[in-house]
Amino acid sequence: MALERLWAGWRGEYVAGVADASTASEAEACVFCRIIESDEPDDVTYVLWRGERTLALLNLYPYTSGHLMVMPVRHVGELEDLEPDEAAEVWAAVTAAVRALKATYRPDGINLGANLGAAAGAGVPGHFHVHCLPRWNADSNFMTTVAEARVIPEAMPATWEKLRAAWPESVR
Repeated sequence: MALERLWAGWRGEYVAGVADASTASEAEACVFCRIIESDEPDDVTYVLWRGERTLALLNLYPYTSGHLMVMPVRHVGELEDLEPDEAAEVWAAVTAAVRALKATYRPDGINLGANLGAAAGAGVPGHFHVHCLPRWNADSNFMTTVAEARVIPEAMPATWEKLRAAWPESVR
């Protein structure tokens, strides 16, 4: 079987920016913590909303247009380690995310999920986060079936603008 290659030059910036795990603390090495602590504007980091203890941001490697994540600001890896106020704000933000996704994309369904631990598929296992992504009937196409690749038809800045505008006022 031949090795297939899919050029993804846009990932180079991410790979180059990952902290050296041998010298950085877990929080310093955490891509989410670096975004949270960044002085960059939200339209650059794709942060959609910031609460007191929680934030929502776009997934830079989306499964579909609109794929976002909700997470506590505090670097905490386990669901059961969330403080009660953090947990309440996370789930309120997940609800707001669902409303924004439905208003923006009118999907046939929405996937919500959290991968708890590396064995469960967590790409960033040290920082708990909930994935929220719109889905449509028959949204798998030949690229997914034949090439095991996804086609994302919308640029990240456009996704950010749409979802930021649709974020419910009750949690702004």
